[in-house]
Amino acid sequence: MQITGTLFNYFQVCKRKLWLFANNVNFEQTSDLVYDGKLIHEDSYPLRSSKYEEIEIDGIKVDYYDTKNKVIHEIKKSNKIEQAHEWQLKYYMYVFEQHGVTDVKGILEYPTLRKTQPVVLSDVDRDRIKEIIVDIDKIISSEDCPPLQKKGICKSCSYYEFCFTKEVEE
Repeated sequence: MQITGTLFNYFQVCKRKLWLFANNVNFEQTSDLVYDGKLIHEDSYPLRSSKYEEIEIDGIKVDYYDTKNKVIHEIKKSNKIEQAHEWQLKYYMYVFEQHGVTDVKGILEYPTLRKTQPVVLSDVDRDRIKEIIVDIDKIISSEDCPPLQKKGICKSCSYYEFCFTKEVEE
């Protein structure tokens, strides 16, 4: 299975969510939060689509790529899981490098917060990305779903009801 930016992000946030999503247990299409995020992506920078490209390489889909300045722009709704966003963007930069595009820069954008965050890919990050790819492969190819780990972010997850609703035995 190709490692997508979504899988890379979910690895940072929740191994259970990663496994569920990779194994086609998907609640994203019914999530209002996911829908809100898509609207923010589409509406925040209306002129961007004429100026920059949305690029897809090896299963990753970059929000906007400025080919002239070699900058990947990644748009997010909230910075609650900023570290996961940073690693997702670093992974995008890494994939670009694997395809011969060097010196790529990254910018995380949080339009509703009016905040931008530059992201740099270091040699240490490249080594860590290689390790994460191996870890993701192990998790998603496992027969068993990782155990539930309650986190502060769980209530805003599209998998919340799946993970926390107990079935009533008859």
